[in-house]
Amino acid sequence: MFIQTEATPNPASLKFLPGKVVLEEGTADFRSAEEAAVSPLASRLFATPGVTGVFLGYDFISVTKDSAEWQHLKPAILGAIMEHYMSGAPVMGATAGGPDTDSEGEFYAEEDETIVVTIKELLETRVRPAVAQDGGDITFKGFKDGIVFLNMKGSCAGCPSSTATLKHGVQNLLRHFIPEVQQVEAV
Repeated sequence: MFIQTEATPNPASLKFLPGKVVLEEGTADFRSAEEAAVSPLASRLFATPGVTGVFLGYDFISVTKDSAEWQHLKPAILGAIMEHYMSGAPVMGATAGGPDTDSEGEFYAEEDETIVVTIKELLETRVRPAVAQDGGDITFKGFKDGIVFLNMKGSCAGCPSSTATLKHGVQNLLRHFIPEVQQVEAV
Protein backbone atom coordinates (compact mmCIF):
# COMPACT_ATOMS: atom_id res chain seq x y z
CA MET A 1 0.00 0.00 0.00
CA PHE A 2 1.36 3.40 -1.00
CA ILE A 3 0.06 6.37 1.00
CA GLN A 4 0.72 9.82 -0.44
CA THR A 5 0.92 12.94 1.69
CA GLU A 6 0.15 16.53 0.81
CA ALA A 7 0.85 19.71 2.69
CA THR A 8 -2.13 21.87 3.64
CA PRO A 9 -2.31 25.64 4.16
CA ASN A 10 -2.41 24.82 7.90
CA PRO A 11 1.17 24.00 9.03
CA ALA A 12 -0.26 21.93 11.91
CA SER A 13 -2.16 19.62 9.51
CA LEU A 14 -1.06 17.13 6.89
CA LYS A 15 -3.27 15.36 4.34
CA PHE A 16 -2.82 11.59 3.85
CA LEU A 17 -4.15 9.92 0.68
CA PRO A 18 -4.37 6.12 1.10
CA GLY A 19 -5.37 5.54 -2.53
CA LYS A 20 -8.81 4.23 -1.59
CA VAL A 21 -12.14 5.53 -0.33
CA VAL A 22 -11.97 6.50 3.34
CA LEU A 23 -15.62 7.54 3.88
CA GLU A 24 -18.21 6.68 1.23
CA GLU A 25 -20.31 9.74 2.13
CA GLY A 26 -20.08 12.69 4.46
CA THR A 27 -17.13 13.54 6.68
CA ALA A 28 -16.05 12.84 10.23
CA ASP A 29 -14.15 15.31 12.40
CA PHE A 30 -12.56 14.17 15.66
CA ARG A 31 -10.91 16.62 18.05
CA SER A 32 -10.12 14.15 20.86
CA ALA A 33 -9.40 10.48 21.44
CA GLU A 34 -12.76 10.21 23.24
CA GLU A 35 -14.66 11.49 20.17
CA ALA A 36 -12.63 9.12 17.99
CA ALA A 37 -13.80 6.03 19.90
CA VAL A 38 -16.47 5.47 17.19
CA SER A 39 -13.79 5.08 14.52
CA PRO A 40 -11.15 2.34 14.67
CA LEU A 41 -9.01 4.32 12.20
CA ALA A 42 -9.23 7.62 14.10
CA SER A 43 -8.63 5.82 17.42
CA ARG A 44 -5.48 4.25 16.02
CA LEU A 45 -4.25 7.66 14.84
CA PHE A 46 -4.96 9.30 18.21
CA ALA A 47 -2.77 6.61 19.82
CA THR A 48 0.17 8.37 18.15
CA PRO A 49 1.62 10.91 20.61
CA GLY A 50 1.27 14.44 19.23
CA VAL A 51 -1.95 13.87 17.24
CA THR A 52 -4.64 16.38 18.27
CA GLY A 53 -7.18 16.03 15.44
CA VAL A 54 -8.30 13.58 12.76
CA PHE A 55 -10.58 14.47 9.86
CA LEU A 56 -11.91 11.80 7.49
CA GLY A 57 -13.04 12.79 4.00
CA TYR A 58 -14.05 10.82 0.91
CA ASP A 59 -10.54 9.77 -0.12
CA PHE A 60 -8.28 11.44 2.43
CA ILE A 61 -7.37 11.67 6.08
CA SER A 62 -6.20 14.98 7.57
CA VAL A 63 -4.19 14.77 10.76
CA THR A 64 -3.55 17.76 13.02
CA LYS A 65 -0.62 17.79 15.41
CA ASP A 66 0.54 19.68 18.47
CA SER A 67 4.05 21.13 18.61
CA ALA A 68 5.71 17.86 17.52
CA GLU A 69 7.67 17.91 14.27
CA TRP A 70 6.21 16.23 11.15
CA GLN A 71 9.50 14.44 10.49
CA HIS A 72 8.95 12.51 13.74
CA LEU A 73 5.18 12.07 13.49
CA LYS A 74 4.73 11.25 9.81
CA PRO A 75 6.28 7.73 9.88
CA ALA A 76 4.14 6.74 12.88
CA ILE A 77 0.97 8.09 11.23
CA LEU A 78 1.76 6.33 7.94
CA GLY A 79 2.32 3.11 9.90
CA ALA A 80 -0.97 3.50 11.78
CA ILE A 81 -2.92 4.08 8.54
CA MET A 82 -1.25 1.10 6.87
CA GLU A 83 -1.88 -1.16 9.89
CA HIS A 84 -5.52 -0.13 9.92
CA TYR A 85 -6.11 -1.01 6.27
CA MET A 86 -4.12 -4.25 6.53
CA SER A 87 -6.24 -5.32 9.53
CA GLY A 88 -9.46 -5.13 7.52
CA ALA A 89 -11.18 -3.17 10.31
CA PRO A 90 -13.88 -0.70 9.25
CA VAL A 91 -13.13 3.03 9.19
CA MET A 92 -16.21 3.71 11.32
CA GLY A 93 -17.47 1.30 13.97
CA ALA A 94 -20.87 -0.33 13.78
CA THR A 95 -22.12 1.84 16.65
CA ALA A 96 -21.15 5.08 14.92
CA GLY A 97 -24.05 7.35 14.12
CA GLY A 98 -23.11 7.50 10.45
CA PRO A 99 -21.20 10.23 8.68
CA ASP A 100 -21.39 13.79 9.89
CA THR A 101 -24.06 15.44 7.77
CA ASP A 102 -24.11 18.46 10.09
CA SER A 103 -27.68 19.43 9.15
CA GLU A 104 -28.83 19.23 12.76
CA GLY A 105 -28.45 22.50 14.61
CA GLU A 106 -28.90 24.66 11.51
CA PHE A 107 -30.71 27.94 12.02
CA TYR A 108 -32.43 30.32 9.64
CA ALA A 109 -35.81 32.00 9.27
CA GLU A 110 -38.43 30.12 7.27
CA GLU A 111 -38.79 33.02 4.83
CA ASP A 112 -35.04 32.73 4.04
CA GLU A 113 -35.30 29.11 2.88
CA THR A 114 -34.77 29.88 -0.83
CA ILE A 115 -31.66 31.93 0.04
CA VAL A 116 -30.36 29.08 2.24
CA VAL A 117 -30.92 26.54 -0.56
CA THR A 118 -28.84 28.72 -2.90
CA ILE A 119 -26.11 29.18 -0.25
CA LYS A 120 -25.91 25.42 0.30
CA GLU A 121 -25.79 24.72 -3.43
CA LEU A 122 -22.92 27.19 -3.93
CA LEU A 123 -21.05 25.72 -0.97
CA GLU A 124 -21.54 22.18 -2.29
CA THR A 125 -20.56 22.86 -5.89
CA ARG A 126 -17.96 25.63 -5.64
CA VAL A 127 -16.49 25.81 -2.14
CA ARG A 128 -16.37 22.34 -0.59
CA PRO A 129 -14.40 20.72 -3.46
CA ALA A 130 -11.72 23.42 -3.18
CA VAL A 131 -11.57 23.18 0.62
CA ALA A 132 -11.33 19.36 0.41
CA GLN A 133 -8.22 19.83 -1.76
CA ASP A 134 -6.65 21.45 1.31
CA GLY A 135 -7.70 18.59 3.61
CA GLY A 136 -10.74 20.17 5.19
CA ASP A 137 -14.43 20.84 4.88
CA ILE A 138 -16.81 23.74 5.29
CA THR A 139 -20.48 23.33 6.11
CA PHE A 140 -23.50 25.59 6.45
CA LYS A 141 -24.59 26.31 10.02
CA GLY A 142 -27.00 29.21 9.72
CA PHE A 143 -28.19 32.46 8.12
CA LYS A 144 -29.44 35.44 10.09
CA ASP A 145 -29.60 39.19 9.37
CA GLY A 146 -27.51 38.85 6.20
CA ILE A 147 -24.77 36.87 7.94
CA VAL A 148 -23.90 33.33 6.82
CA PHE A 149 -22.49 31.15 9.59
CA LEU A 150 -20.17 28.34 8.48
CA ASN A 151 -18.38 25.52 10.27
CA MET A 152 -14.72 24.93 9.33
CA LYS A 153 -13.45 21.36 9.79
CA GLY A 154 -10.31 19.31 9.35
CA SER A 155 -7.24 21.26 8.23
CA CYS A 156 -9.38 24.38 7.93
CA ALA A 157 -10.20 24.48 11.64
CA GLY A 158 -7.62 26.73 13.22
CA CYS A 159 -5.77 27.35 9.96
CA PRO A 160 -4.04 30.73 9.80
CA SER A 161 -5.39 31.31 6.28
CA SER A 162 -8.98 30.25 7.07
CA THR A 163 -10.02 33.85 7.76
CA ALA A 164 -8.78 34.88 4.32
CA THR A 165 -10.57 31.88 2.78
CA LEU A 166 -13.81 32.89 4.47
CA LYS A 167 -13.64 36.63 3.95
CA HIS A 168 -12.06 36.92 0.52
CA GLY A 169 -13.12 33.67 -1.07
CA VAL A 170 -16.43 32.42 0.30
CA GLN A 171 -17.86 35.80 1.28
CA ASN A 172 -17.12 37.35 -2.12
CA LEU A 173 -18.57 34.34 -3.94
CA LEU A 174 -21.80 34.32 -1.92
CA ARG A 175 -22.24 38.11 -2.11
CA HIS A 176 -21.78 37.96 -5.90
CA PHE A 177 -24.59 35.42 -6.37
CA ILE A 178 -26.82 36.34 -3.40
CA PRO A 179 -27.28 40.08 -2.74
CA GLU A 180 -28.90 39.34 0.64
CA VAL A 181 -25.59 38.01 1.99
CA GLN A 182 -23.64 40.77 3.76
CA GLN A 183 -20.90 38.77 5.46
CA VAL A 184 -19.64 35.31 6.40
CA GLU A 185 -18.59 34.21 9.89
CA ALA A 186 -17.05 31.00 11.24
CA VAL A 187 -18.71 29.26 14.19
